[in-house]
Amino acid sequence: MKYWIVALLSSLIVFSASAQKDSTVKKKDRKRDVLIQTTIGDMVIRLSDSTPLHRDNFLKLVKVGYYDSVLFHRVIKGFMIQGGDPNSKRAAAGQPLGNGGPGYTIPAEFRKTLFHKKGALAAARMGDNENPTKASSGSQFYIVQGKIFTDAGLDSLEKFRLNGRKIPAEQREVYKTIGGTPHLDQSYTVYGEVVKGLDIVDKIAAVQTSRAQDRDRPLQDVRIIKAKLIKRKRK
Repeated sequence: MKYWIVALLSSLIVFSASAQKDSTVKKKDRKRDVLIQTTIGDMVIRLSDSTPLHRDNFLKLVKVGYYDSVLFHRVIKGFMIQGGDPNSKRAAAGQPLGNGGPGYTIPAEFRKTLFHKKGALAAARMGDNENPTKASSGSQFYIVQGKIFTDAGLDSLEKFRLNGRKIPAEQREVYKTIGGTPHLDQSYTVYGEVVKGLDIVDKIAAVQTSRAQDRDRPLQDVRIIKAKLIKRKRK
């Protein structure tokens, strides 16, 4: 089963190269941000304390170097950029990706205050039929680019895609100014956001992608060189 936004982990990955790294998440780690250095530029991620399971899992994976060398293997302009598949580290050109992970899932942590604005960090997962509890992939994530909405567009979304669920007024304003993907709210767990480097999200989203069997994979690899914890700076 392919991980689309989506992504359940089907293969057990052994942390052989990282076995001697300390994966223990300490209290001080939770007060740090995550620097993601890519071949296109750097982003800084701030994780949410409102989603402790996802926060600590992401911190653990960063500390053991899990994300180092993985690709952004699925990129859709105006929607999102997705990464976190360990199988992408040495993937040949044209190879379909999206099935890899650490062999576990994380229970959903939906929070009404965390929504899919531009720059939001969220967990990929398998589809509802295979995954009715909407549990998150153990490693695959996406960062929202999205688009800017009008009031009419949001009204239509509420009526036809959200089954009448109303988007809070303050969130509507964000979707009308910086944009996002509101149809994913309360269906995929948002657990952080880009606090520096939104322009890098745009640059990655703009790359040319495949239309072959590796659909939406960048034709030129976009790689995470390294992800590491850094001292948190005020916004």
